[in-house]
Amino acid sequence: MAKKKVRQVITLESTESSFRMSTVKNPRNTTARLELKKYDPTLKKHVMFREKK
Repeated sequence: MAKKKVRQVITLESTESSFRMSTVKNPRNTTARLELKKYDPTLKKHVMFREKK
């Protein structure tokens, strides 16, 4: 029997520009909204990305 798929695709949006990227997370382990510091190609620097609803 196959397991149920738990991972969800989420959208991350830059706090300093309108650039967006997608990633996956396991909502069972990470219940809070995801915040990651990633590279923003429009600004050409690392900025904070927050999970959109």
